[in-house]
This record gives sequence, structure tokens and C-alpha cells, in this order.
Amino acid sequence: MGVSHALTEAGLSHRVLERNRIGETWRTQRWDSFRMNVPNVQLVMPGDHYDGPEPEGFVTRDEFVELLEDYAERNRLPVDEHTPVTELTRSEEDGTYLLNTPRGGLQARNVVIASGNLNLPRRPAVAAALPPHLRQLDSSEYRNSAELPAGAVLVVGSAQSGGQIAEDLVRAGRAVYLATCRVGRMARRYRGRDISLWLVQSGLFDVPRKEFTEPSGHITARPLLGAVHTISLQSLSTQGVVLLGRFMAVYGSRLTFADDVEANLRFADESSANGKRHIDAYIARHGLDAPPAVEDPAEVVSPRLPAPPILSLDPTEDGISTVIWCTGFQGDYSWIRLRV
Repeated sequence: MGVSHALTEAGLSHRVLERNRIGETWRTQRWDSFRMNVPNVQLVMPGDHYDGPEPEGFVTRDEFVELLEDYAERNRLPVDEHTPVTELTRSEEDGTYLLNTPRGGLQARNVVIASGNLNLPRRPAVAAALPPHLRQLDSSEYRNSAELPAGAVLVVGSAQSGGQIAEDLVRAGRAVYLATCRVGRMARRYRGRDISLWLVQSGLFDVPRKEFTEPSGHITARPLLGAVHTISLQSLSTQGVVLLGRFMAVYGSRLTFADDVEANLRFADESSANGKRHIDAYIARHGLDAPPAVEDPAEVVSPRLPAPPILSLDPTEDGISTVIWCTGFQGDYSWIRLRV
């Protein structure tokens, strides 16, 4: 949408090929209670500005879809819905690009690929070894607790989706196990403002992605951030979520987990503290008038951990019916067939 707006402003003829409806990912790959993780004042499209009553509020999934539809209509953007590109090649004769769609072929001198690099769910190899009676779904398939079969739910992955889905489930009265991992955390608010506003203002969001990427390719800066309020591993545990270590393997009928829950808690705590120190330093450096820091209940509550730690579970014995994989996404560029 943003690219189309810029091209329209520049008077350049173009078409936007949308694989389904406008905002399809937000319609069909987000759970029912989903809210955006950035405040309304930051959720503006190019050329727009926010002047509503809740600058630090958070729109729902459906409200964001309405925002996108309204934006396309107001700016008369040339969006062709239900037109997925199935193949992108290049003509050897004149160098133009050839795009195949169910509605026929198109030819263009320039192509902008704006499909995103996080649109294909990624599961670890261990998923194939799970007992066949377990229902497995990705975070993009989860809608609400009522759609799941009766029984306990194992959520694998404790970043944003994992933490938010675990809370959604436990608040619906479900028994929830959460396989945690080494991931950071951010408080929702700090020193009188939403933390996203501080991070943008202080320049942290301008740091190149490579600075947060480990040699393995793991992104170290994708923290657990609750929409609307702070979510921490310890706050989830006090609500009844059973915290486990990293999901390791399947031996026979048993699922095994690492003994690293406390280490994952410490890592998240340290990550949150580091982010706050960054903001404190920025406030001090620029002499800003900001309220003093106050403790966030979700961060200072004592965790309730199984004693001894749970290192294995039997889905049948422990009543687990569903596994939700919150283990990330990758891009799907199989339709691009260009010679480098």
C-alpha cells in the first residue's frame, strides 16, 4: 500500500496484485483477540496522520483491515484483488518481467516484491515425530480456544505470538503448557509512555537488523511484547500457565524439554532491564522531563515454577490434545524464477 501511494503521488502507472483480499494476512492469520503491537499514533500509512482520541491505544485485527481498505479507497490505489502471482520470470529478448496469474499474464519493466519475508510458518523437525492423535497448528491458524479440541494445550515458543496465545488460552480456562525459549522481553509502558514511542524516539529501531542477528541466523531482538499490557513468563505462570524448558525431542510417547526455564526467565529479565537502561540514558542525555520509573506488576511478580522442573510429558497421560507452534515464519519466494 505504501509503495502504491508513493507511485501514485509520483504519477507513475502501476498495478498492485493482491493474492486475495486487501489485508488478507491480517484477516486469516491472526487470532480473534489479536491487537496490533504498536500504538495507534505509529500505525499510520504514508501521507496520513493520527488525530484520534487514543494515540496510545491499540486497534484490533478487524479495525486494521478496515484501515487498509479505507486507505486504498481514499487514495484510489489500483489494487487487483484475487490476483495471485504464480510465476515471475524475465524475458531474454527485452529484459521485461513476465508475471503469470490465474487471470492471465502481465508484462512490466519494473516489479516491486512486497509479499513480506514472514509469510510461511516454520516448524522444527521434531514436529514430524509427534504422536498422530495430537492436533498440530501454527500460530497463524489459531483463532480462539473454542475451536480447539478438549484437553490441555502445549504452546511451543515464548516470543510475541507464543506469549499472547498462551495468555488468551489460559484466560479462556484452558490448561496450558508453554515451552519457553531464550527470548527477550519488553514492558508495554515505561516512564509514562508506550515503550514503542521511546524506542523510536531514542533511535533503537534505526539499528540495522544485522546487529541483532546471531551467526546462526537467530534474531535476538524479537522479544515477548504484550498487546495492551505487559506479558512476562512470570506473569503467565501466575495465571496458571505451566512453564517448561525448550522443546527438545520425542522419545517414544514422551515429549522432552530442556532444564532451562530459569535461564530463560533471567534472559528475559536482563533484556527488559537493558532496554530500560537505554531509554533512561536517552532521557538523561537529552534532559527530558519524564516521570520516574515505576515497577511493572507483570515483571516483578514471582514466577510459579514446577518443582522439580518438568522435563518430559506424555500427551495421553497429561491430557494434551493440541500443540500450537509459535516458532516463526520464513518467506515464500518459490514463484520467483529469475536468473541471477
